[in-house]
Amino acid sequence: MKKAPNQSSLDFPRPLVSVDVVIFTVLEGALKVLLTRRPEGDEEPYPGMWCVPGGFVDVDRDATLQDCAGRKLREKTGYAAPYLEQLGSWGGANRDPRGWSVTHAYVALIPPPSSEAGDGRSEWIDADAACNKRLAFDHRDILKSALERLRGKVEYTSLPAFLLVEPFTLPELQHVYEVVLARPMDKSAFRRRMLDAGFLQEVGTVAGAFGRGAMGYRVRERERAAIFPRTFRAIE
Repeated sequence: MKKAPNQSSLDFPRPLVSVDVVIFTVLEGALKVLLTRRPEGDEEPYPGMWCVPGGFVDVDRDATLQDCAGRKLREKTGYAAPYLEQLGSWGGANRDPRGWSVTHAYVALIPPPSSEAGDGRSEWIDADAACNKRLAFDHRDILKSALERLRGKVEYTSLPAFLLVEPFTLPELQHVYEVVLARPMDKSAFRRRMLDAGFLQEVGTVAGAFGRGAMGYRVRERERAAIFPRTFRAIE
């Protein structure tokens, strides 16, 4: 790579820079997060421990942090995320024994994967249980922040729609909301909220519960979540 004209003025120690992606889905009626095993070996930090998937920024392939997050997501799940959001940054001299490091964390929402995750060293784990595990680096703090962010935003956005395979029915969408928020919701109030928000597009009748037909929906705009004027708690 050709050096920039002023690169000599940047001759100082640089931190290790990585991107970590907290990947959520709903499987078997539960909110799950993807964790991976750290490599074994005496020279590896936190060998064999669970961690959030991620890795170092590749300056030859990653034009942006978002590009790096998307690449790591595809490598671990085979998905291009329907929803990928930057969560925050964590850094310090003591978070990685290899040196001063900073990681930029992202949250990804994907529909249920059709097969097991990637390389055999990854596993979908109940999100709340994962928060109680001893994870490598500061990944437990990152995971807790991601789960808090998700549940907070679900109260007033359409985020759970990104956890479903399209087309989906309104009962399926309500079920995912209830799984993420860990509480039941009123059926009529939920239906009214979803349809009034205008973010769903009808696609015709699809198979619903017990084999009965029901209206199927897709998300109109997949680049962003719809924002509701009030939280769900305000209408319960």
